[in-house]
Amino acid sequence: MRLNSLQGNQLKRMISISCRKCCATADAPIPIPSKDGEAKIYSEKVKNIVEEVSKLTLAEVVDLNTLLKETLNIQDAPMMPMGNMMAAQAPAQEAEAEPAEEVQTEFAIKLLKFDDGSKVKLIKEIKVLLPEMNLVQAKKFVESAPTVVKEKLSKEDAEKIKKQLESVGATVEVE
Repeated sequence: MRLNSLQGNQLKRMISISCRKCCATADAPIPIPSKDGEAKIYSEKVKNIVEEVSKLTLAEVVDLNTLLKETLNIQDAPMMPMGNMMAAQAPAQEAEAEPAEEVQTEFAIKLLKFDDGSKVKLIKEIKVLLPEMNLVQAKKFVESAPTVVKEKLSKEDAEKIKKQLESVGATVEVE
């Protein structure tokens, strides 16, 4: 955007009025310290762009930023945390180490041990819970404890089966 000389003069007057609080005026170059400690002097073109941008509202600055990114194909850079890098890395590592708490929705019933006196009752109860087993398979299953009786159960079903097995002398665990 080019400014004609009349607009440029009006702009300089406005800046000199608004900049009386600071050290720069429209006629004097805006001193910016460089790495060497010397004040850097910018071209008129750059100063004019800065002056125009400084008049924009926040919404217009956002629009300008978006348009520049689209036009120049600039990707968003990740934000770096302020402060000590080691302090910033520690919480990030803790967050990776501790995944978000997951609510368990599937449970398993595990037969840990049983009373020898109630072995027959337990075999019959396992046969009822696992109808695909015959009596011999149910006996071998009970004798191979600790073993998983059922998996992928809801909390209510797991508690119900746990009570059934405990009532016939088994020690079970809900996982």
